[in-house]
Amino acid sequence: MAQGTVQVTHTGTSRWRRRTGEYASLAAALEAAADGDVLTVAPGTYRENLVIQRAVTLRGPEGSPGSVRIAPVDGVPLTVRASAVVQDLHVEGQDAAAPALLVEEGAPELTDVRIVTRSAAGIEVRGGARPTVRRCTVDNPAGIGIAVLDGGGGVFEECEVVAAGQAGIAVRGGGHPRLERCRVHHASGSGLTATGENSALEAVGCEVYEVRGSGVQVTGRATAHLTDCDVHRTTADGVTLDTDAVLTLADCRIHDIPENAVDLRSRSVLTLTRTTVRQFGRNGLSVWDPGTRVDANQCEIFDSTGDYPAVWVSDGATAVLDSCRVHDVPDALFVLDRGSRADVVDSDLSQVRNTAVSVSDGATAQLDDCRIRDAATGAWFRDHGSGGTLNNCTVDGTQTGVIVTKGADPTIERCTVESPAEAGFYVSAGGRGTFLNCRVRGSAGYGFHVIDGCRTTLRKCRTERCARGGYEFADGGPDAASGMGPDVEDCTSDESAGLRQPTPAPEPVVQTANQSPGLLGAIPGQRTTEQEPLIAAAEAEQPTRTSKAVLGELDALVGLDSVKREVRALTDMIEVGRRRQQAGLKAASVKRHLVFTGSPGTGKTTVARLYGEILASLGVLEKGHLVEVSRVDLVGEHIGSTAIRTQEAFDKARGGVLFIDEAYALSPEDSGRDFGKEAIDTLVKLMEDHRDAVVVIVAGYTAEMERFLSVNPGVASRFSRTITFSDYGPEELLRIVEQQAEEHEYRLGPGLSEALQKYFTAIPKGPAFGNGRTARQTFEAMVERHASRVAQLEEPSTDDLTLLYSDDLPELP
Repeated sequence: MAQGTVQVTHTGTSRWRRRTGEYASLAAALEAAADGDVLTVAPGTYRENLVIQRAVTLRGPEGSPGSVRIAPVDGVPLTVRASAVVQDLHVEGQDAAAPALLVEEGAPELTDVRIVTRSAAGIEVRGGARPTVRRCTVDNPAGIGIAVLDGGGGVFEECEVVAAGQAGIAVRGGGHPRLERCRVHHASGSGLTATGENSALEAVGCEVYEVRGSGVQVTGRATAHLTDCDVHRTTADGVTLDTDAVLTLADCRIHDIPENAVDLRSRSVLTLTRTTVRQFGRNGLSVWDPGTRVDANQCEIFDSTGDYPAVWVSDGATAVLDSCRVHDVPDALFVLDRGSRADVVDSDLSQVRNTAVSVSDGATAQLDDCRIRDAATGAWFRDHGSGGTLNNCTVDGTQTGVIVTKGADPTIERCTVESPAEAGFYVSAGGRGTFLNCRVRGSAGYGFHVIDGCRTTLRKCRTERCARGGYEFADGGPDAASGMGPDVEDCTSDESAGLRQPTPAPEPVVQTANQSPGLLGAIPGQRTTEQEPLIAAAEAEQPTRTSKAVLGELDALVGLDSVKREVRALTDMIEVGRRRQQAGLKAASVKRHLVFTGSPGTGKTTVARLYGEILASLGVLEKGHLVEVSRVDLVGEHIGSTAIRTQEAFDKARGGVLFIDEAYALSPEDSGRDFGKEAIDTLVKLMEDHRDAVVVIVAGYTAEMERFLSVNPGVASRFSRTITFSDYGPEELLRIVEQQAEEHEYRLGPGLSEALQKYFTAIPKGPAFGNGRTARQTFEAMVERHASRVAQLEEPSTDDLTLLYSDDLPELP
C-alpha cells in the first residue's frame, strides 16, 4: 500500500521553524516534533510502530475519516506516553500478545479513532494514564475490546466495542475508568467486567447487548456503579457478582436475559435503585451464600419467561426489597436454607402463578405493609425452623392466603386475607404459627383451617362472610391423643355471637400431602366435611422427639455413612454416661463441641440440626434448637462491636447449638488488624464460662478448617472430634434423584438410572459442584425439560405425565 507524507506544523512563537515541513515517515515526524506541534498525516498505510512521547497532536486529514491506516506487521501499532491528541486515525494490529493502542502515561485525548484488529486488546490503558477517549470504536474478534489495568483510569465517551473475542471492556489490577454513553456488543465474553481489589468501574448511560457471557461481571473485591444503563440479550446471566464484589445499579434496565437477570454469591453486595428487571429465563435476582446481600429500592421485577422464582435467596444470603413491585412471574420470592433472610417493606407482589412468598429449610422472611394479589398461595412457611413475620399485610385473590406446615412457626400480625378460594389461613402437618389481630373476609372455604392437632395460636382474629365457616379446628393428627391443638383467645366471626367450646372433630377426609419445599411443592388439599367453628384446647409444650426417632431421620439421609457412625458413637457415649450417673457411677466427660469439614451441599447443617435434637432428647441441652451464623454475623466494623455481636449470637443459641459456617474466615491468612481474632477470643471464653449451655459446631472446607484449628490451639482444644462429610458419589446422587422423583410423583424411565450415573460421574467436581444440591437441581432441570416435551402432546397419558427419560437430562455444565 502507499506510504504517505506527514505535515508537521510548529505552533510555537519561536522563529526557529525547522520542524515545520513534510516527513516521509511518522516516526521521523514524531522525532522532530515538540510539545504543541500538530502532525497532519496524509492518507495512506503506515507500517510503523509509533510511540508518542510528547504533547503533540496526531491527526488524519479533515474530511477523510479512515484514510490513514496505522498497520505494522507485529507489535503495538500505537503507544501513547504523553498528554497528546490523537484523532481521525484507523489502527490495525495483528499481534495476539500485544494491544493495538496502548496508553501508558499522561492524559491524552483520543477522538474518532477506529481500531480494527486481532490483538490481545483493542485499547489498553495502564499505569498512571488517564486518557479521554471520545467516539472511538473497537472491532477485535480475537481479544478484549478495551482493557484498563494496573491503576489506569480515564473517561470513555460515546465509544463502541462492536466485537470482542473476550470481554468487551475489562478492568483489573486497580483500574478505574468511567464510561459515558458507550455501547458494547457482540463480545464472546462478558460485556463489562471488573476484577480484583481496588478495581472500579463507573458507567453512565451505557448499553450492553448481544454478548455470549454475562452482561456485567464484578468479582474479587472489585466495585462498579452503573447509572441509566441497559443490559439485554445476553447468552449467560445479565449481571454476575462473586467474591466480595460490590455493585450499585441506579435507574438501569435489565431485560431479555435467558438465564438469571442478576446472580450474586460469596459475600457480594448489590444495591438497586429504580431499576427494572424483566423477561428473564431463570431468577430475576439470585442471591447465594452467607454475607451476600441485595438491597432493592423502588425496583420492578416482572414478566418472567421461565418457571423459576423471581427472587431466590439461599445458603444464608439476605435480600431487602423496599417499595418494589414483583409481578407476572411463576413465583415471586423463595427464601431457602437456615440463615437466609428476606425483608420486604411496602411492596407489591401480584399476578403470581404459584406462590408469592415461600420460606423453607429454616429460612426467615419479614414482610411489612405489603400487598399480595392474584396468586395461588400468598405465603407458605414450609418446614421446621422456617418462620418470620407478616405484619400489616393484605392478601387478595388467592387460592389460600397463608399456609403453615411441617413445624414452621411464623408470626402473622394485623394481616387481612380477602376472598380466598379455599382458606384464608391453613395450618397442617405439625405447623404452628401465631396469628394476632388477623382478618379473613369473603372466603369460599374456611377463614382459619387448622388440622392435625397443630398447636397454632390465634388472638383477636375475626372472620367475615366465609362460606364454609370462620374457624375449622380438626384434630385427627398424631398429636390429637395428647390433647394438643390450637390456642384461641378473643376470636370472633360474623356467623355467631361467640365461638363455642371445642367438640370432638371427625377425621379429616383429606390428609396433608407429604410435599417437600422447593419449586415442585403442591398446595395442601382442604377438608371436605363442613363443621361449626370450634375453639381448641390450650397450647401445650412441644414434645421433644426421642433420640431414636431423630437417629432414624439421620439414617434416612442418603450417604453420610461415616458421619452417621460418628454421631451414633457420640450419642451412645452420652446416653451411657447419663445412665451411669443415674446408677450412681462416674461418667466419662464427653466434649460435645464438633468440627464439621467438607464441601457445600453435603448435609452439614442438616446433621447439626439433628445433633441438637438428639442432645435435647437426652437432656444434655434444654431446647436443642440451631442458630447458624457466619463471619458477617460475628465480626463488627470497629473495635468492641465484634464482642457484642458474638455475645448476642451465643445468647440466641443458649440451650441449643451454635453452628458457625465457614469458621476459617474468622482467622484469615492475611489477618493484619482483622477483628476475627476478637470473635474467636470471645467465643472461647463463652464456651468455657457456659460450657453446659451451648454446643458449638464449626464447619467449612477440609483444608481451610485444618489451617484454622492449627493456628488457633485455644479453639482446637475445645472440640472433641472432627467429622468429615465426604462428597456424594454418583450412586448416592442417583438415590437423591430417585427420592425426589418418588416424592413428586415422577418415575425414571428405562435406561435413565444408568444415564444419571454416567452423568454424575462426568459432571465437573470443581468449586461450583453442589453435591446434594446439584442432584436436586438436576432433577428440577429434568422436570422442566419433561414439561417442555409433554406440553406439545394434545392428550398425554399418565405415563407421558410421569415418566422421565434420558433425553430429559440437562447438558453437562
